[in-house]
Amino acid sequence: MAVRTETELQREIERLRAELARQERESSNKERQLEIYAEDLRETFKQERARSQQLHSSYMATVRALSNAVEARDAYTGKHAERVAAYGMEISRAIGLRLADGHAVEFGFLLHDIGKVAIPDAILYKPGKLTEKERALMAQHPVIGSEIVRDIDFLGDATKVVRSHHERWDGSGYPDGLAGEAIPLAARVFAIADVLDALTTDRPYRPASTLATAREMIVEGSGSQFDPRVVVAFAAIPDEVFERIAREIK
Repeated sequence: MAVRTETELQREIERLRAELARQERESSNKERQLEIYAEDLRETFKQERARSQQLHSSYMATVRALSNAVEARDAYTGKHAERVAAYGMEISRAIGLRLADGHAVEFGFLLHDIGKVAIPDAILYKPGKLTEKERALMAQHPVIGSEIVRDIDFLGDATKVVRSHHERWDGSGYPDGLAGEAIPLAARVFAIADVLDALTTDRPYRPASTLATAREMIVEGSGSQFDPRVVVAFAAIPDEVFERIAREIK
């Protein structure tokens, strides 16, 4: 085996050092490229998030405008849809209902009565008892509402709340006579929020009930009008939460 001279060893060492330096430069360049790529991704994500927030704000403004247009025809309820939406969102969180899917649940709560735009004023404002024919027409407002919103892409599953918000756990509701878990969960949540607001606000035919009384009546309806599991989640929410909403949304 040939023995390398000192000069040859020195050259080999210099070559290895040069190779190591080259590899270090390449590694440094790749690391910098990765940093630039990561920064680009972060910037893209921030821009997309900003656009998404702007889009959601636009959608929410549209939904609130529609909701306000409906309630303008039924002024005695005040901001009923906004309060019910706020109550419903609290109950939804308590029961673990997913809320991030396009905000469809909240949109459905706000637009639940949009079908009433098609109900004649003579029926909507009638002070006395409705006739059988008038009741049948009024009972069509969930169907009409679901037809109005079903082809609006950003509303997603809001249609389920609009159509099924008058269904009852025991199957005696309308328009489809659904029972139990056949009723969409968001609609089961809405049913409690709706009754809570109806009971705790003044109406032309009766004064508002206390929150304690409303809670008792909702618990009594567990298993008949309401989903027992949702009632349990509702009952666990402190009074202060509902009182704050009622105070802030008038």
